[in-house]
Amino acid sequence: MKTKKYFILLIALLLANITMGVTAQNSTITKVDSTIAISTTAVVSTAQVVPINNANRSNYIMESFNKFVQSTGFALMDWKYALMIFIACLLIYLAIIKQFEPLLLLPIAFGMLLSNMPGAGLFTPEIFAGGHVDWNFFANGGGGLLDFLYLGVKLGIYPCIIFIGVGAMIDFGPLIANPKSLLLGAAAQLGIFITYLAAIGLGFLPREAASIGIIGGADGPTAIFLTSKLAPELLGPIAVAAYSYMALVPVIQPPIMKLFTSKKERGIRMKQLRSVSKKEKIIFPILVTIIVSLLLPPATPLIGSLLFGNLLRESAVVERLSKTVQNELMNITTIFLGITVGATATAGTFLNIKTLEILAIGIVAFSVGTAGGVLLAKFMNLFLEDKINPLIGSAGVSAVPMAARVSQVVGQETDPGNFLLMHAMGPNVAGVIGSAVAAGILLNMLA
Repeated sequence: MKTKKYFILLIALLLANITMGVTAQNSTITKVDSTIAISTTAVVSTAQVVPINNANRSNYIMESFNKFVQSTGFALMDWKYALMIFIACLLIYLAIIKQFEPLLLLPIAFGMLLSNMPGAGLFTPEIFAGGHVDWNFFANGGGGLLDFLYLGVKLGIYPCIIFIGVGAMIDFGPLIANPKSLLLGAAAQLGIFITYLAAIGLGFLPREAASIGIIGGADGPTAIFLTSKLAPELLGPIAVAAYSYMALVPVIQPPIMKLFTSKKERGIRMKQLRSVSKKEKIIFPILVTIIVSLLLPPATPLIGSLLFGNLLRESAVVERLSKTVQNELMNITTIFLGITVGATATAGTFLNIKTLEILAIGIVAFSVGTAGGVLLAKFMNLFLEDKINPLIGSAGVSAVPMAARVSQVVGQETDPGNFLLMHAMGPNVAGVIGSAVAAGILLNMLA
């Protein structure tokens, strides 16, 4: 009982102290300046107290609800956003259900989906308008998540890292064993330069035409690298076109291959490739890097990254680094690259006549590149004793290793016992080098 009494007494003292403190504070405020002081009594007497009733409460609730509704993406939605969301979902379908290059197409499609969510503010195209970065926007605390990740594309970081990983996964042995493959890889880049001239004829600026033409190389990182430097405003549609056509290699290439070859030519069996020594595989990336970099300095970032990755693989002294760039580093960069490239395909930049023209010209570029490799192989057979199966010429585009697999599949339709995969890998890896060289030439001309 005593404890209870002491507790009640303590509470009473605390309340008394608080009351005295408030009174003293009010008294002090009143005495500060007699000319402007306002007593608490005057305040209470002059203040207009708004009674809280059911009507006011209902108005407040309705205003809050209306504000919430107006801030939702549904209220900001229009047909452009809806169409872009549909396109993104279609690409997701192709990546998951049809498995068209899902490692790249799925991140690109989801990036497109995120950047076209009305009001989300994940990507701000205005920051990168005119091909420049508005650093003040970032310095002042602006920018969404995808804006920051996109800097890796804008500064040319992601494509080079991807090339390191690609180089570490590529075996250049088939190319070294059959140097003629290098010519087939070069011929497949014909689509790039023919499309470049055609795009200029259609009214595109030279820089835009070069960015569109590079689609013909079927090399996504190279297309992104070149476009980010020459025509960044076209990065969204060009990246989507490049990766979409890479994914559609098994659909686009076979009809072209069959159109330009006879059944007899498709049945040509090639001699087994010679074995390539470890010394040759180590010298190759070093030598090619030196030659290409001295000849075309703008191509050095891509070529150097590609062949550095290959040297990690072939040297056999840094296995841990080789595995890292092939797996963890490659996977992380692929996610960032894909999702940010997809984010550039906003409704404002993607839904216009120019985008449709880019998609149409891009497939022509890819088709011409495929045909160029096949036709050069047929031409070379006029002079070679050991004939080349023209089907491997189509693998000169840079879609590694999908294009080589297509050559194998089409060849076995004619002769199930004909194995062209390793022969096709020669032009295929040569195409990777060829597309980087083509990008260097265009940068040298136009940058």
